[in-house]
Order: sequence, then C-alpha cells, then structure tokens
Amino acid sequence: MSTKPRFSDENCLWRFREKLLAIDEELKVQDVESLKFLCIGFISQNKLEKSSSALDLFDHLMERELLSVKEPFFLAELLYTIKQNRLLHHLGYTKKQVESLLPTQRKLSLFRKLLFELSEGIGEENLKEIIFLLGDNIPKTPMTSLSLLDYLEKKTEIDEDNLIVLERAFQKVLPCLIKKIENYKREKAAQEATPPVDKETESLHQGEEGIFSPSDIKQFYGTLPEVPWQNEHSRNHGRNIEPPNMMVSTKGFCLFFFKETSMYRMDRKHRGHCVIINNHRFTSLYDRPGTHKDAESLQLVFEWLGFTTHRHDDVTKGVMDKILQEYKSHPGHADGDCFVFCILTHGEFGAVYSSDGVLIPIREITHHFTAYQCPGLAQKPKLFFIQACQGTEIQSSVFIEADAQNCEQLSLQDSVPNEADFLLGLATVPGYVSFRHIKNGSWYIQSLCKHLKKLVPREEDILSILTAVNDDVSQKMCRDGTRRQIPQPAFTLRKKIVFPVPQLLL
Repeated sequence: MSTKPRFSDENCLWRFREKLLAIDEELKVQDVESLKFLCIGFISQNKLEKSSSALDLFDHLMERELLSVKEPFFLAELLYTIKQNRLLHHLGYTKKQVESLLPTQRKLSLFRKLLFELSEGIGEENLKEIIFLLGDNIPKTPMTSLSLLDYLEKKTEIDEDNLIVLERAFQKVLPCLIKKIENYKREKAAQEATPPVDKETESLHQGEEGIFSPSDIKQFYGTLPEVPWQNEHSRNHGRNIEPPNMMVSTKGFCLFFFKETSMYRMDRKHRGHCVIINNHRFTSLYDRPGTHKDAESLQLVFEWLGFTTHRHDDVTKGVMDKILQEYKSHPGHADGDCFVFCILTHGEFGAVYSSDGVLIPIREITHHFTAYQCPGLAQKPKLFFIQACQGTEIQSSVFIEADAQNCEQLSLQDSVPNEADFLLGLATVPGYVSFRHIKNGSWYIQSLCKHLKKLVPREEDILSILTAVNDDVSQKMCRDGTRRQIPQPAFTLRKKIVFPVPQLLL
C-alpha cells in the first residue's frame, strides 16, 4: 500500500500548523483573552483557564474538530470578530470572503458576539463606574470588561434572555450601548422566527450559488414599489441614474442583495497630499493652546499612511484663499489616490475662523475640490477633518477649553458638495462645542489619529474607523463629569476607503 497520500496529508498538516504558529506570533495578550472569551461554550472552562497562548486554544479547537486543514473557517470567524483581519490571509480568506460566508457558516452565538461588542465599548473609567453600581455583587479584584461580563454570566446574572443588569448599568453610564442590546434582541427574535434549515436547503448552500435569470429579476422588480433612482444633479439635467447593480440569489436566506461596494483605488504613484491648517493665535479671538499637539499627530499619522503633508500655522483669510487656489490646481493630484484637508481652529456651525477673525463657510472650502473645479481629483476620495466647535461656547475647567464662538444655524449638508467622493468629519454635532486639552490636544483629533494607527493595520475602512472614533469620544467627559461630545461625519462616498497597511507600524 502506497504511503504517498499519508505523506501528503502530513505535509498539509505541517504547513497548516506553520500558519497557526504565524498567527500566534502576531497576536497580543489581549487578543488571546478575547479569543478565550469567544471560545466559551466550545472549549471546557477548565481548559480555557489553563490556556496561556493562542496555540493552546488552537490545539483544543482541533481536538474538538472545530478547526482543521479542511475547515479553518471558525478560526477565521474568531479573528474577524476581534478585528484581526490582517491575519486572515494565513487561512486563505479575505475580510470580504468571511463576511459573505458568515450568514451560513457562523458558529458564534448572537449572545457571545453581543457580549464581546459590549466589552469593546466599555472604557476603563466606565468599567469602574459599572463595578461601583453593581456594588457587593462584584469581587474586589482587578477586572477587565471581558472578565466582568464573564463573571456575570457565570453567576447567571446575565444570559441570552436576561440582560436587565447590563441595561440598568448602561442606562446610567453608557447609554450608547443600549442600542447594541436592542439590536441583539431584534436579531434574536428574527433568528428564532426563522424556520430550521432542511437538508435540501443545506446542500444548496454548500453547492453553487443560484442566480435568477434577467426575466426573473424583471418580474421581481415588478412586485416592488417604484423607486426614483435620481439625485438632485440628475433631476436638474433631466437624466435618470441607473439603479444599483442587483443580484438575486438563492444563497443564504436572502432573495436579493446589492453587490458589495468596491474600494477606491490606492495603488497610484502617490498616496496624495494632506493639508493641515493649524490656527493657534488670533487677532480678535482667544488662543487655542494644545492645537500644535493635534497638528503634529496629524502630520505623523498621514505621513505614515503615505501622504505628503503640508502644515500652515495661523492662517489668515488671504493666505487661506491662496492655499485653496494652490491645491485646487495642484498637478500632483493626477498621480495621487486621495486628498486630505484638516482644519484646526475656532468655528461656528458650518463655518470656521481664519486667524484674522474672518468666518469662512466650510462649503466655500470644499467646493474648491469638486470635479468641475479640480479635475485632478475627479472620482477620487476627498477627506476633510474639522476640529472646531459647531455651537455655543461653554464655560469649562482650566484644563479643558471649547473651540466655540457664536452659533448661527446652517445646514450641514450645505458643507458637502452635491457630488460624489466627499467625506466631512466634524468634531461635534450641530449646536455643541468640541473640547481641546490645553496640553494634550483635542478629543476628536487625538482619537482620530489613535484609531487610524490602530485600525488601518487591521484593514478597516474609513467609515468604520470614524464610527470607532465616535464611540471613543462619546465616552470621554470633562472633570466635572457633565460635558460630553459626539463627532459627526457627512459623506457622499461611493466606495470604501481602505488605506494600504504601511510597512512600518507607529
């Protein structure tokens, strides 16, 4: 009997273990703790407690036949859940492939996924407050958000049908997490209402994807209400916009779905230019100490991402006009992937101040870079980040200042040109101030830089990163505990913006 197949199998297993070893080497201690938490219910508690590395977990998963050369998807699901998407290639997957397979192959329960997402949203200060509210029910030992949730689950204080303890605590400390629980309840109810999948359907999931014919699609469209696939530009010119590409499929539980948005191109000769307007001193307004920290952070991060940065300090209205004209017609845009414009200054809603006290509407700045005004950036993403108040000034403590002047209500949408490929990231929502530490910089810009450094290597797109920034900034508060801030993005992007992972990490 030939031993060749056995030798081949051993080779495959050897290479597979080499890949698992490579994954283990790139995981940090916190990642291993996250994996252990997600594996509750799949690996015995005794084995989980004794596991000190990812390799231990991989061994246990292979023993339980949850991980193998032929079936590596569960580990891919785990890595995707902890946002280690850059490691998926070791298993032969991309982030998009995992997302497409999750509806039919996921193993993690909605409850386990919810608890992990909640743990990510609990900061150190919030954790202390939650433990304080729970009082004597919690042991007086150091805890992380994951270990707290694990403890509550072990003590049956929470389970998939009972989250009252968490809801009460979040209502006081982190109201933003209540929405996650509400979404979980809706998903759980929908899942329970879905009939079990029979064997015939299962075989279809595992086989070829079935696509309806064009006539089937046309008939399906006939059952839907009419949708005017137009935008303001197309109506003004009497032209209809083609509807999004639709594919009708029998794969999974969906009858139809839109094709996943593609990504903007990021492989030209030059990543692009990043302009930073940093206003510290003003002729008629108070100074902005701490803004240089923001400017330095932005320079460091965007240079790391491959941009050529241009910093301008204390910019008057006249100088601003010259800068806008220069970059509106910059020849370097032709070879660039993207354009970034950052403004650190005082502001009102929909407008920012120059260093000589002139109020400049944000729309006046962004409109310089429309396809008509700036053909070199046509169909390329244009990102604007504004650190300035959008509302009334608030008296604050000595270490925290507000970047506000008087507020005149304008339309946020007016700040974004009525054409594609723009992103406007505002430090705060309409009517409210944004905060800046006089030494450490602003909450928004520092969080933006921190999450770019953290999530770009994980291949997260810019909107996912800004969502993480929103969550981070919303949890911060001033010393008196009464003032908070939530950023707000507005965009007309057509595709995902995913920056290539830099070779050197910051």
